[in-house]
Amino acid sequence: MADFIYKATNMSGQVVEGSMEGRDEKAVVRSLHQLGYIPVRVVAAGEGGGGPRFSFLPQRVGMKQLLAFSQELSTLVSAGLPIDRSLQILGSLTKAPRLKKVVLDVLTRIREGSSLAEALASHPRIFSKLFVNMVKAGESGGFLEVILSRLVKYLQSSKEIRDFLVSVMIYPLILTAVSGASIVILVTFVIPRFAKIFSDMGQAIPLPTQIMLNLSRYVRDYWWVGAGMLALLYFGLRVYNQDEERRFRWDRSKLQWPAVGNIIKKIEVARFARTLATLLQSGVPILSALSLVREISQNLAVSRAIGNIHDRLREGKAVARTLEETGVFPPLAVHMINVGEETGRIEEMLAKVADTYEEDVQTTVKRFVSLLEPLIILVMGAVVGFIVISMLLAIFSINEIPF
Repeated sequence: MADFIYKATNMSGQVVEGSMEGRDEKAVVRSLHQLGYIPVRVVAAGEGGGGPRFSFLPQRVGMKQLLAFSQELSTLVSAGLPIDRSLQILGSLTKAPRLKKVVLDVLTRIREGSSLAEALASHPRIFSKLFVNMVKAGESGGFLEVILSRLVKYLQSSKEIRDFLVSVMIYPLILTAVSGASIVILVTFVIPRFAKIFSDMGQAIPLPTQIMLNLSRYVRDYWWVGAGMLALLYFGLRVYNQDEERRFRWDRSKLQWPAVGNIIKKIEVARFARTLATLLQSGVPILSALSLVREISQNLAVSRAIGNIHDRLREGKAVARTLEETGVFPPLAVHMINVGEETGRIEEMLAKVADTYEEDVQTTVKRFVSLLEPLIILVMGAVVGFIVISMLLAIFSINEIPF
């Protein structure tokens, strides 16, 4: 048995907070239902945060907070509470200052006569067009609780794939940063101390040592040149990508990069299939759904391909055929979607395509990282080894100095 902290509402909509022992979260939820409560949040003791946090930085609404808001709103609406009452409860439960302000503003707009979709659309930096249009479809079709449940699943899958990519790249990034910092310390602080000793002795210095001494001097005296070149490269790429055609060529070239390009393509295909499947299952017309999917694509080459699909569908062509014509989507995805069209279950097949490519992304990234880590160690080890050997050669050459 473990302790769980819960927040729930009673049938009159009042917020109830407390703790309860249970085998797991599901057992606590069942116990709360038996007491006549509607669970909003159930977390293990110790996971709910440790008091208020203060920051001088502006508060943002991240994916985790948006997911929690969607889960809680879905729970309350599914339990039969009106939208305004549900938002009032969420406004009192929300701890993040910015999200709390947004929730209360949405509540105010609804009480003034706006629909939920219209109220959410007034905050485009938090609620995407995908989010708003799904809610709009749910409101117009009278199945908002179903749409909110699908939105929660969509946000969960998006968060899981993003968290996975971040987690697997943390170790290589830390390894690279630590190794790079070690090399910088050796080149800028350690080697100059040896340089003074060797120059005072007037002995001929071995070539590897001379290379390292010159490199150390250039790094210390002209480090600003390297920093300036990196800054120039960064801002140059930003300026280059401001032009749509140049950005299109750049994004298209990324899909052709060795190893990384294949991962980017699979991520885009998984995002396309997952989003389109969610929208179609929610009752959004396919042409409107494709317009929304096009907007959330982060690669302009893929976005234009989706735009071409939209235009071809308006001409009466099949989805699978237009996917194949773009040359962006892998043959497996095209064939699976083609089967879905032929059987009249394209939404289900798109969801399977998303599942397939999300799993493929995880497998490919794990394999890529498993090869990247020893490669980083090998390269950094070779650099540090060269530095050490060049210094040892110079030290050994001291024995040849006549006294």
